[in-house]
Amino acid sequence: MEKTFENWLVVSDIDGTLKNKARFIPKRNIEAIEKFTSLGGNFTLASGRLKSSVERNYNRINANQPVVVINGAGIYDYSKQEMVWRSTIQKKGRDFVKKVIDDFNGVFHRVDVGIFFDDYVYIVKQGMLSRGQMYFDKSHYEITTIDKVPDEGWMKVIFWSNPATINELQKYVIKHENPDANFMASSLWSFEMLQKDTHKGVGAMQLAKTLGIEKSHVAGIGDYYNDWDMLKTVGLPACAGQAPKPIHEICKFEACHCNNGCVADLLEYIMSGKAEEQIEKEMLLNGEK
Repeated sequence: MEKTFENWLVVSDIDGTLKNKARFIPKRNIEAIEKFTSLGGNFTLASGRLKSSVERNYNRINANQPVVVINGAGIYDYSKQEMVWRSTIQKKGRDFVKKVIDDFNGVFHRVDVGIFFDDYVYIVKQGMLSRGQMYFDKSHYEITTIDKVPDEGWMKVIFWSNPATINELQKYVIKHENPDANFMASSLWSFEMLQKDTHKGVGAMQLAKTLGIEKSHVAGIGDYYNDWDMLKTVGLPACAGQAPKPIHEICKFEACHCNNGCVADLLEYIMSGKAEEQIEKEMLLNGEK
């Protein structure tokens, strides 16, 4: 009888991981996901996007568990059509965003700012970068002022700007009092903020807890620094071949380049039984067996 994988949860980033550099999903990934889930494996996605933007990718594969959205601020269940878990930014963080808007407002020293709710974005400082991402992600959004944004329900804030200003913003965050938030770079042009102790890994482990899956059997795969916290949290961290060197250094499994189907590499590793063998070895070394 073929082995089954009900005791595994695999969570994949989308761009540069599930999808190749041309933003298509390699056929090899689709086939491996279908085989893994047909054998009882649990598979889903983790993304910084809203649930409506993730849905297009989710529906192209055989994912079978709720999705981690907004970089871990929420877990959305498409079968129930509801957010089943969320972590929102509290007052200290909301006040910090207002301070950033005031302090980064010069002609060559300004940031675009978007405030993300469950499936809606308020653009409170607009520019080419914010408009570009809203268009690319096909997000539901409106342009307004920060005083018109509801106080409750902030899931994530994105600051967009040129790389020099983003670098300055990162230093600004370090210098100021901790605003009870978690910050991460999502690209050279963007810097994101969530509630403290909120990231993709938190969402992945919350989902694993619901499914009754042990940490050792939760795998996460990503390709960039916004996946860092997830990879540091799960039991089996894996990365796409093109990921930066520091990402490789924290991973237990290094897959091929995303163009060649890195998610399939990870799933084949698990289905081959080698991941289970490695867990057994680690348990023996740690005296757990």
